[in-house]
Amino acid sequence: MRTEQELQGISLLGNQHVQYSDQYNPSVLETFENKHPENEYVVTFDCPEFTTLCPKTGQPDFGHLFISYIPRERMVESKSLKLYLFSFRNHGDFHEDCVNIIMKDLVRLMNPKYLEVTGYFMPRGGISIYPFANYADADHQSLKEERIREQFTINTKH
Repeated sequence: MRTEQELQGISLLGNQHVQYSDQYNPSVLETFENKHPENEYVVTFDCPEFTTLCPKTGQPDFGHLFISYIPRERMVESKSLKLYLFSFRNHGDFHEDCVNIIMKDLVRLMNPKYLEVTGYFMPRGGISIYPFANYADADHQSLKEERIREQFTINTKH
């Protein structure tokens, strides 16, 4: 069981009075200590209700995001991630930008060994967009390259 000291800095989980920011807000992200930094393991978040706005028309865009990472010392707390993703609700950016912004914010937050963000956005004008962005430290460069190659194969089979 985690101690109170280990849970310091986790202010959103269990808080019934959390404010949902509808403007892009990376400051809401919180982390906790990874108790198993010696292990290579993957954490995946399935985010099926991501919304943002088209920067030109202001129309809503709906996406399904997958965020996977190999943690180092810190891990993202899931409620703070939910609030962070909600903060894109009125953010006007292209799908590709959102996926890259999310990746960069999470890399800055946690300094993971590896992290990837995949977006599956609903069709707009008959076209679906599936952006993929990933980051790897020096020890995981081969994984980064392999996952990029896989995206070309995966996305051409839909």
